[in-house]
Amino acid sequence: MEMKQVSDNCFAVLNEKNRVCDANSGLINRGGGVVIDTQSDLPHARQMIEMFSKVWPAMPKRVINTHEDGDHVWGNQLFEGAEIIAHRSVPERMKHVANPEETQKLLHGVADVSTRQALEAVHPGVAAAGLQLLEDYNLDGVELVLPTTLFDTGYELDLDGTEVHLIYVGPCHQVGDTIIHVPRERVVFAGDVLFRQCTPMGWTGTYEKWLRCIDLLVQLNPEVIVAGHGPLCGIEGATEMKAYLQYVRDESKRCFDAELTSLDAAKRIEFGPYGEWRAPARLYMNVERAYREFRNDPHDAPWDTPATFDAIYKVARAKGIEVEY
Repeated sequence: MEMKQVSDNCFAVLNEKNRVCDANSGLINRGGGVVIDTQSDLPHARQMIEMFSKVWPAMPKRVINTHEDGDHVWGNQLFEGAEIIAHRSVPERMKHVANPEETQKLLHGVADVSTRQALEAVHPGVAAAGLQLLEDYNLDGVELVLPTTLFDTGYELDLDGTEVHLIYVGPCHQVGDTIIHVPRERVVFAGDVLFRQCTPMGWTGTYEKWLRCIDLLVQLNPEVIVAGHGPLCGIEGATEMKAYLQYVRDESKRCFDAELTSLDAAKRIEFGPYGEWRAPARLYMNVERAYREFRNDPHDAPWDTPATFDAIYKVARAKGIEVEY
């Protein structure tokens, strides 16, 4: 992890491995302090707090959760007494998608040789993902702490004269997707509507909504975008991810029309220039998401998570690359 100052009063803590759960966090060091997203486990959250403490005078008065995924909210409990702000959908969604018990069980399971071998026989992708997480994360002690201040389409903060705009853009990556714009500083904290130098994963939403959101990032014309995952960027990061999504959607349509399954399509579609990104086999999720739209499935149709991670595993093996999430 490293901390970077991105403007006069905005800072970011970045997880440099840039794999699953390696989420970024932000700090707006005005008006008592605002932390944006709280990391994937308590050790990382404490490290983030230590880094930010070099520039803030005290624990922040507010926390913003950009959406409901565990890697952005599992450190909430360390901010006792803080106002936690999120879109109205986030608390209920967190109960379903960010319940730490399932991931805690997975990490404990893969740490045990016999349990891991049994899991590998049934769900090799889940076992591989668990082993990768075990390298860096320990979810022991994590308790779900829900947002306390909720909004619908937007929310504004006045931090001693610095305006901060929370803009609801979901569902793109998840239902509660919110971007945080600090106009005076020309900074946007994008959450997981933007992945940088790693393959995006979309759980709930549509390509159309996600592409519109990326267009909004460009229209805001920030000097710096703090992505949910990956290094800092400007609008070039947004335009690059837009090109990726358009490429995958177009290639998926050709495969869909040829009556290939989404898994076979993901094995066939070339990574192209995006093969240099982390976890390129996540391509499967973006292909399957396109297929759901071509089939007119509901945008919030649930995923079979074990089968999804197994499919990513199979794509990586078929393409002869490292299995990575």
